Amino acid sequence: MKHVDGYYPKAPSLCLCLNIRRASRAVTEFYEKILEPSGLKVTQYSLLRHLEQVEPVKITELAKIMRIDRTTLNRNMKPLTEAGLIEVNTGQDPRSREVTLTKAGKMALTNATVLWDQAQASLQEYLGDDSRHFHHLISKLEALVP
Repeated sequence: MKHVDGYYPKAPSLCLCLNIRRASRAVTEFYEKILEPSGLKVTQYSLLRHLEQVEPVKITELAKIMRIDRTTLNRNMKPLTEAGLIEVNTGQDPRSREVTLTKAGKMALTNATVLWDQAQASLQEYLGDDSRHFHHLISKLEALVP
């Protein structure tokens, strides 16, 4: 596999929560290492990817789609706005704000997607036949909080 040097099993904790948090950190670090040449963090890539699918979109609606709170979304949007990758403008209702990708944001997303595809394929290969079961378990865990 291109991005994984070997399999190093680690002793799991008795605490499922701790095991899931450790796995989440490992997967995040894996994706971020591969995305590094793009200049985007995995959270930024995810935000741009979601935005691409629904733009223009109100900030509140984007937070719901991404299943994160609005405060976290605003914090994650700040560096993307400063880098000129997204724009936040007044919506149809002057009290609402809508987010859109800029031309630079679309280009950054296109470039990062090539790297993300590599990370995705590597992780898929690493998980092998377990990936279907993994998707089922992750969906079950996400359903704990609707």
